[in-house]
Amino acid sequence: VSYLEFSSTGRRDGTGALETQGQSVGAGARCEIIRSDISNTADRARLVKTAEDAFGRCDMLVNNAGVAPANRADILEATEASFERVVSINLKGPYFLTQTVANWMIRQKESHPDRNFRIVNTSSISAYTSSPGRGEYCISKAGVSMMTKLYADRLAEYGVGVFEIRPGVIATDMTSVVRDKYDKLIAQGLTPIKRWGQPEDVAGAVGAIAEGRLDFSTGQVINVDGGFHLKRL
Repeated sequence: VSYLEFSSTGRRDGTGALETQGQSVGAGARCEIIRSDISNTADRARLVKTAEDAFGRCDMLVNNAGVAPANRADILEATEASFERVVSINLKGPYFLTQTVANWMIRQKESHPDRNFRIVNTSSISAYTSSPGRGEYCISKAGVSMMTKLYADRLAEYGVGVFEIRPGVIATDMTSVVRDKYDKLIAQGLTPIKRWGQPEDVAGAVGAIAEGRLDFSTGQVINVDGGFHLKRL
């Protein structure tokens, strides 16, 4: 588990990572916690090195890093600093972490040709939905969507499947600040399935990929959005 999370006071806080570790160990798995800033080159290298030293192999990478703008602003007023922060964490970091891990997977495939490897990128319905009040977030997630296609194409010959999970309105810390807004929109029919998505909905999709159920579907987008992507009249 790699994490760099912030508490409500703005301090870096590892509570979520520790909870994940406890759940993993309780389920009988090993779990290492590595605090890292995915947008930082040295941190990405340390993350991969620590994982390699601890486990000796990597069968699956899940790119789940994501932040919203610290302050939502109209695209006519948004700052370069906000753009750089969001795009560096949401897109640049996962893009180059995938590059490093993909090369590691290719080396593993050479010595273990019978093993399959998988990469999952978490994007968002914002990859194709306009939100002028947080343009940097939309652009970062659109980039993740294209990144999935690129790596799926490039890595297919090595038996590395690459997938995009595209969540909709999911109940997380990020969306808690707009809870009232989306409560109303969902009640008014924003999604055919009239409820908030839960982290477990996303985890179920990732789990299906981890189990190898979609190994012939590289490049596939899995919409976990309650039907938001459906075009309805």
